[in-house]
Amino acid sequence: MVLGINPAKSRLVWCIVFLALLFPLLLLSYDIYLQQLGADPAKEIVKYLGTWAIISLWLSLWVTPLRRRLSFTWLVRFRRMVGLYAFFYSVLHLLAFATFIVGWRFEILIQEFSERPYILVGAAAVLLLMPLALTSTKKMQRRLKKRWIQLHKLVYLISILVMVHVVWMVRASYEDAIIYGGLLAVVLIERVVFRYKKSKSSQKA
Repeated sequence: MVLGINPAKSRLVWCIVFLALLFPLLLLSYDIYLQQLGADPAKEIVKYLGTWAIISLWLSLWVTPLRRRLSFTWLVRFRRMVGLYAFFYSVLHLLAFATFIVGWRFEILIQEFSERPYILVGAAAVLLLMPLALTSTKKMQRRLKKRWIQLHKLVYLISILVMVHVVWMVRASYEDAIIYGGLLAVVLIERVVFRYKKSKSSQKA
């Protein structure tokens, strides 16, 4: 039960979080309809969807540290949803790139990969997200057991690939890359510290 409230209110909170994560896409659709995306709308669409893919992925990564350090156990209820939104926005980001930048032309895609290898890194991150999304259900968790945990540790590799993608594509300001990198560094350091303390405790036992 979220925040110790009754099931009806808990469901309401779930719906609010769901709609909050969907809102960026609705806002983008509104801007497209009103043609408010500036001189290069294709580039803006691709960038916007990529930004929300990263935000959603980073939010899912922060659930565990907040649960462990601040006892925000109620956040776990939303981790799967946020993770699926990360996959959703990343797929839209990739499709937008293929549609508006490449035009689904194979020769242009190969040229983009050779001239901008960060695109290949980003595409690899999206592909690695796919098995995590497909196995995110409780049924798959029960079926895979310990292998499920091992599989979903891929999210840390994916997050590093995303950071490589972001840093590599920077041409001017590193502000966004620094913010994303700082938030990811905190998550990774917290995990290393947690694993180290757990290892020390098991050795003492």
